[in-house]
Parts: sequence; structure tokens; C-alpha cells
Amino acid sequence: MLRALWASASGMQAQQLNVDTIANNLANVNTAGFKRSQTAFQDLIYDRLRTPGASSDSGAGIPVGIQMGLGTQLTSVSKIFTPGKPQQTGNQYDMWIEGNGFFQIQLSDGTLAYTRDGSFHPNAEGQLVTSEGYVLDGAPTISANATAVTISPNGTISETVNGVSTQLGQLNLYTFSNPAGLLAKGHNLFEASSSSGDATSGTPGSDGVGAIQQGFLEMSNVEVVQEMVNLIVAQRAYEVNTKAIQASDEMLQTANSIRR
Repeated sequence: MLRALWASASGMQAQQLNVDTIANNLANVNTAGFKRSQTAFQDLIYDRLRTPGASSDSGAGIPVGIQMGLGTQLTSVSKIFTPGKPQQTGNQYDMWIEGNGFFQIQLSDGTLAYTRDGSFHPNAEGQLVTSEGYVLDGAPTISANATAVTISPNGTISETVNGVSTQLGQLNLYTFSNPAGLLAKGHNLFEASSSSGDATSGTPGSDGVGAIQQGFLEMSNVEVVQEMVNLIVAQRAYEVNTKAIQASDEMLQTANSIRR
């Protein structure tokens, strides 16, 4: 009965973290470039009351034994980098990565971060920056009197000034051997880690790197219906674990009252 209490308690804790993860997914259903998180669990150690294959009193081998599980635990909350649906914005500075890759962002302290959120704006110096003011690394400076900016699928950026089009530079994208190992920093940004591997620069539209589509944004890959189903399953699992604790408590209460 004590095993049941602790095993059910671990199940409640695991499902609470599961619900927290689902809630964060739903909260970011309209966040551009957001990637949903997925929880994974594993069982805990076992109390081995009888080892499979051990000899019984008669000398015969025990075929299955008795192994009592002690609950569950959360092993990972991983980002799922499936593509989100594109949404047309009409903003000439918005970019959607059609395929693999990340934009490289230079933070205020000079360190680098990565994002799938292609919502950019020119600052006072003509640099393309995120909504937080972080600079899009590798992007050329846009002239203040530019009447139009063109971004080709291969990352070439051009501007039109006084009716004359001028090519400014080339924007590269970056890929990782294990994107799920990236460190989420918030603000739609990720940092490289030893698990993700180093960022590899590539030309958009070639060598497995996605092409850039101007005037579009990648929306969240959260599917509301799927998350609601996951939420119902997690809630019911949490409820069942509370029932198991209640049943164990009632059994202990019965055992304690035998001599009354």
C-alpha cells in the first residue's frame, strides 16, 4: 500500500508537468516561429521480490518472478521542430524559412542566438532587427531613402533607391545536427549547446537549407485540437492517480482499525 501511495504521487507529479507543458503550447498558439514541446516519461526502479530465472524450493526455474514498480518520472521536454503554417503579412521585411534552418541573431552582449521567427524591422541605422531590437546577423544595412526591399529565395537582399535596384548582400541560414538539443532562451530565441552541435552556415535553397519567402511568417506548429486531446488525457491520468492514492489510504485506514 505504501508503494501505491508513492507510485501514485510520482504519477501526479509527472502529469502536472505534462499539463504545464501543454498549457505553454496552447499559450503560444499564435506566437510566430514557436515550436511545441513534448514530454517523455520513464518508469522508476523496481522492487524485486522474486527474481526471474531464480530457483524455486523444488529446484525449478521461476519463469517470470515478482517485480513491483515504484512509479514514473519525467525524462525530457523536447522541442518538436516540425514546420508551422506560413501566413502572408505583406510586410517586405518579414521572412519565412520554407524548410530547414534558423536566422542568426546577435544579442546585446555580442553572443549569438537563433530563431525561426522571421519578423524583422529596420532600426534607425538601417539594420534589420527583431521586435526586441536584436540585430539579424549577416543582413546588410538598408538605406533610409530606399523605396523597396527585395529578398530572394536564396537570401540575396536588394534595395531600390530612386528607381535603381542595387544588390546589398547575401543572408545565410544556419542548421544544427540536433535541433532538439537547442537551449530555449525565450523571446523566440535558441542558443547552441553541446547536444545541438555547432551552427552550420548555408545558402538558402541549397544543400538541405530552406529557401526564404519574403512577405510571409511561419506561425506556431501547435495544433489546438491535438493539445486539447493531450490535456484531457493528462487530466484523466492525474485524476486516476488521485483515486489510487485514495484507495491506498482507505486500505491503510481499514488495516489500522482491525483491532478496534
